[in-house]
Formats: sequence, structure tokens, C-alpha cells
Amino acid sequence: MTQWIRACAADEIDEEDLIRWDHGGHSYAIYNTEKGFFATDGICTHEHQSLDEGLVIGCVIECPLHGGRFDIPSGKALSAPVCTDLATYPVRIENGEVFIAVG
Repeated sequence: MTQWIRACAADEIDEEDLIRWDHGGHSYAIYNTEKGFFATDGICTHEHQSLDEGLVIGCVIECPLHGGRFDIPSGKALSAPVCTDLATYPVRIENGEVFIAVG
């Protein structure tokens, strides 16, 4: 069953940046982009590398380990060496708080 969980305050994430959020044994990346807030898996699909130290460029996240890139809103793998998309999660903002749909 899908459950909305409060992850953080919206103002904790600078524009064109992300934070790592761990919940229920899973790592998520929460982004603040020019198109709004998004959430994906927090670990790169190529190697077991956390994306929280990656570079956000517009609506793209670049993995800090090998430079593979993903489209943030869709999770789609954009460049080698990544070839498997990231899972994405619905996000909503309520009263300045970021909620992620998990489960």
C-alpha cells in the first residue's frame, strides 16, 4: 500500500541540488529542480554509489563515480556507463514540507 511520508522541509534543498533520505532500509534522492521537486532511488544503477554527491544540472543528475547521467523526472538513463533507469517516486509539497509516496 502506498504511504505518503514526510521526508524534509522544502527549504532544506537548494535549487539544482539534492539530498539523500533513508527510510525503511531504502535510500532515496530528493531533488529541487527548475521544474519542481522529484524523488528517485538514491543509489546509481551502474555501481553501488550514492547519488547525493552527484551533480545536478537542470533536470539531470550525474553520478559522482563514473559520470553516468539520469533524467531526474523520469529516471531514464541518459549516458554510459548507466543503462538501467532509476525508479522514481511521487512527490508532493504541503505547507513547505516534502512528502514522498513509498510502499
